[in-house]
Formats: sequence, structure tokens, C-alpha cells
Amino acid sequence: MINKAKKILLDSWCDQDFDHASFYVFNLRTFESDGFETHKGEQREIPHFYYDLASITKPLTMGALFSKSPELFDTKLKLLLEHRGGLPRWAILGRKSWQATVGQYEISKSGTDYSDLSMLRLMLEIEEKTGEKLKNLSSFYWDKELLFWKDLPKNSICADTGFRKRAIINGQVNDDNCFKINQFCPHAGLFATSQGLLKSLFNLEKKVSLLKQIESGFSQRNHDRFLNGWDTVSDSSNTLAGIGAPKMTFGHLGFTGTSVWIDAESGKGWFLLTNATKKYWYNRKHLSLVRKDLGQVVWSSLH
Repeated sequence: MINKAKKILLDSWCDQDFDHASFYVFNLRTFESDGFETHKGEQREIPHFYYDLASITKPLTMGALFSKSPELFDTKLKLLLEHRGGLPRWAILGRKSWQATVGQYEISKSGTDYSDLSMLRLMLEIEEKTGEKLKNLSSFYWDKELLFWKDLPKNSICADTGFRKRAIINGQVNDDNCFKINQFCPHAGLFATSQGLLKSLFNLEKKVSLLKQIESGFSQRNHDRFLNGWDTVSDSSNTLAGIGAPKMTFGHLGFTGTSVWIDAESGKGWFLLTNATKKYWYNRKHLSLVRKDLGQVVWSSLH
């Protein structure tokens, strides 16, 4: 399987906009893993190499906190967690005014509308409710190489993820709102090495029995698209999780070209870390194709 994945990724390399990639297959039941890294088109490892996880931050903060402390999430907060709270998808936020902006909306049940503002509002509500910072509440399982971007070790080696004011973004969060807010955010801002993400996922399963919780959620079918802060697959024949994704597949995508998907039944999963926004963000065709192909290789191995 790994050799097939290597061929898929390397064969598509010239069509991709990223120049760094890490692909891993893992199992949350057996805690086994296998994978590889590719840098500048060459398969090799760079120790302590960090990727901007982008929106994978959402399940790694709010999703993890829900698994650990579901009692914190009343009906309205659960709506925010599932992107069904009626908040706009996005807005240009100011460093001093962002709290007033995201706090002005009434939380009311709506259809699913994927929203960064929902996550920020949820953070404000949780912090007010508990008197604690979300970073402290949600970091209970993080490996030392999964951390908030402002906590990156000095001289960290990171993938370029684009441009801001004509300067290369490296070692800073790609998301402009997160950058302007300049403090911990639940919608973006976590960085990780491949081993840091892998170990953190293993830690999360060991601490909260994530697979069991997600299986229960699927069996109850009381969710629309998002389940306990994680995305799910609605059409296994056409999904960025990979064609043939099992019915209990959950995970998330990240704007910078990251992906993580897990089958709750078998425990098998995969992630792809890239810097696909290095040149620009608006053409996702080749990234989407390689995501689908890599996922299909993983899911086909289940049969």
C-alpha cells in the first residue's frame, strides 16, 4: 500500500503546487503506522519539519474537547460545534474588534454552513463558561511537536504556505484572521510535524476512546454532516477522503493542503500534510485528485 501511495504522489509531483509532503497510514486500534516524506520531489526525512495544519485545528481543539468534556456543550454550543448555529461562514476580522464581531450574532438552529466564526464564537462561550483558556482545555493530548504557531521553537523548519504583504509566509499561520487576532484560535493555527500529528492522534484515542465515541455518533445518526467536531463523508463515490471511504469515515481538511481521515470501525486512517498554498490557493484540481487517489488506496486495503 505504501509503495502504491509513493507512486501516486511522486507521479503527480510535477502537477502539484506543493514542494513538501508527508503521507502516513495508521491504525488507532493497534497504534501501528507507516509512511514517508517527500521534500522537493525527493523521498527523504527532514527532522522536526513543521506543517501548518490550517482547519484541522478545529477537530484537534473543539472536537477533542467535546470528546473529553461533552458536558460543556449545551444545545446551542453543540450547534456551533456542528456549524449549524446560524453564524456567517467568514468575515474580515480586526485585532481589537473580532470578539465584538463574532459575539454579535444570535445562535439559532440552521442548516449546515461551514463557519470559522462558529469556532471563534464557541471558544468565547467555552472560555466564559469555564473561566479557562481553550488552549489549556484542548491541549491535554498534544505531542510536543503539535503546537500553536506562536509557540514554535526558535529557528523551526517549516513549509512555505504563501505570501502576506509580498513576504513569504513561513513559520507563521497562513490564515489572515488568526494572524491578526494574534492569539490562540480554534479555527486555525496549529502546526505539527508528521510524527507530532501521529502521536497526538494516538494519544487522543488512548485518553478519550475517540473511535468508540464516533461509532456511537454514527449509530445514533443524530448529526447532519459534522459529528462531534469532525467532518464526515456523505458520498463515498465522490469524496476527498478517497473513493470507497467506509460509511463511518470521519476527519477534516485543511486550507493549506492538509487532510486527515479515519474509519471509526476499523480504526484505520491516513493523513496527508502539504504546503499546497505556496504559490496560490484558488486552484485545487490536482490536490483534489491526489487526495482522492491516496485515500482510495488506503480504503481498498480494507477489503
